[in-house]
Amino acid sequence: LIVIIVPLFSRLLASTGKELKDNFLQALAEREEANRDGKLSSIIYIRDYNSRHQEVSAYIDYAYRLTTDDFEAYFSGKKRLLPRKTDLSFYNWNKNVVSSNPSPNYEVIAENSCGLLFKNKMDGKIINVNPKVYPGDNTTRTPVKTNLYLHMVIYDHIVGREP
Repeated sequence: LIVIIVPLFSRLLASTGKELKDNFLQALAEREEANRDGKLSSIIYIRDYNSRHQEVSAYIDYAYRLTTDDFEAYFSGKKRLLPRKTDLSFYNWNKNVVSSNPSPNYEVIAENSCGLLFKNKMDGKIINVNPKVYPGDNTTRTPVKTNLYLHMVIYDHIVGREP
């Protein structure tokens, strides 16, 4: 008698088996598992044009979006990951519309002298998205050259224990 134990929830990554033709998609695929597992918490900055040809940008909580969106559609090229008013921070450059929203992983700190900051809810560390300053403890800033978007940066925060 052979018994095979199969985990109840065996989650395949959305990027598995996809031919990733752009640096952006490759960068997201490299970070997918660690963001799903909570070891890494990435913030994606995207600036591009929406369907109305308006320039928009956002800081996106990647780990959270992985739980709300079908990333197979993004990785397969059927859909594009675009900024939303519900993201951590959203800006429509044409209409001068700004919004900011907390996520399960981050608080948004917008009204301060340092500019826009994000506070990781797990370890309390601050992520500074100003490209001219240090991004914060356990955080790296990686610009990504891509043909899919005007501008793309990924902030990777290695999640530690509570302070």
